[in-house]
Amino acid sequence: MFENLSDRLSHSLKKITGKAQLSEDNIKDTLREVRMALLEADVALPVVKQFIDQVREQAIGQQVNRSLNPGQQFLKIVRSELEQVMGQTNEELDLAATPPAVVLMAGLQGAGKTTSVAKLARFLKERHKKKVMVVSVDVYRPAAIKQLETLAAEVGAIFFASTAEQKPEKIAGDALAAARKAFADVLIVDTAGRLHIDNDMMAEIKSLHRQLNPVETLFVVDAMIGQDAVNTAQAFNQALPLTGVVLTKADGDARGGAALSVRQVTGKPIKFLGVGEKTDALEPFYPDRLASRILGMGDMLSLIEDVERKVDRQKAEKLAAKVKTGKKFDLEDLRDQLQQMQNLGGLGGLLDKMPGMGNIAQLAEQANMGSQFKRMEAIINSMTPQERRNPDILNGSRKRRITLGAGASIQDLNRVIKQHKQMAKMMKKMKGKGMANMMRGLGGMLPPGKMPPGGF
Repeated sequence: MFENLSDRLSHSLKKITGKAQLSEDNIKDTLREVRMALLEADVALPVVKQFIDQVREQAIGQQVNRSLNPGQQFLKIVRSELEQVMGQTNEELDLAATPPAVVLMAGLQGAGKTTSVAKLARFLKERHKKKVMVVSVDVYRPAAIKQLETLAAEVGAIFFASTAEQKPEKIAGDALAAARKAFADVLIVDTAGRLHIDNDMMAEIKSLHRQLNPVETLFVVDAMIGQDAVNTAQAFNQALPLTGVVLTKADGDARGGAALSVRQVTGKPIKFLGVGEKTDALEPFYPDRLASRILGMGDMLSLIEDVERKVDRQKAEKLAAKVKTGKKFDLEDLRDQLQQMQNLGGLGGLLDKMPGMGNIAQLAEQANMGSQFKRMEAIINSMTPQERRNPDILNGSRKRRITLGAGASIQDLNRVIKQHKQMAKMMKKMKGKGMANMMRGLGGMLPPGKMPPGGF
């Protein structure tokens, strides 16, 4: 998401580097390109117009700060205005209510509502230590009820059973009573969606809202539908007192305009981004961090939080101790590193959050590094512990057995051995050295010719 916008902005911002002062003349072309980039990213026209006017007003006549060149100064202004458009700060859920605090999820069919219910339940359980109950009042799609039951079991939430024969209001009332009885902190209600906005749908959800009096009414919308996301958000906002937005599929090949438009057009904050299919793929929305990523500055805070939550500390410490003492880096260590990287969203997800690595993240995605890592892991898993610790013993018959077990080719296995040797060499060099060497090693996993000149 935002790759095209990032590329266009970074290209246009280069043009004003080296100017002594920002003026109408020297920012005119840059502003035109910024405007085109935003429109192509599906940002709503009124939002683009206001954004450009604000940037122009802030930039013209500004003396360049001694510590910044004009390009950097202009970038700082653009970043500040991007944050302003998206809401400046993260707005958390307001769960300060007598338990159970009710969260009502609304949106069109196919937006990812049911998955978002499970993701939110997991988020509240793991990060806020809440006891969560979930219920589906979507009586029109029995599959949605079954899907929520499966997901609830996966994330460890209490599931309140419902059937297609029941009335939505009856289910909601019974679920609320059950949540009180179970001393649940939060009750998340998955409502019915339609393929389009209709009167019956709105009447039903208004009735549920009156009955449940939720502390949060979240509108779930698919970032991939671009400008339509803003239009549907407006329609729901007129019918319901929305408290926030969950923008799903934000990891897809979307233009990203919805994230820049929804807040400005509806006045409602984006509270979460759905960034993948797994139940842990829900991120609180931080406008400042997203503005940094759009402008190619990375998002180190989110990366640090990801590492703290998702990296197996024991395995990391074990590897660090090995590196420090110069012990041999074996294939089991390589497999652990591949798994850790997958937990952090793959190599593309990791690089995307590092300053100046956006283009390399795109190359990693284009090279389909995720599936390559999975194949490498399958090959290593097909080996015996002895083979993983000492790959030098791999002869022809052992290689045939391993590739048959992994459903891979001899070439794939040879590639894993070669990459392991590269990583082992890099780990030797890392003894007493820092992150630059580690990143150079990661770069060795990219296909030949995909590294930037001079490496990292």
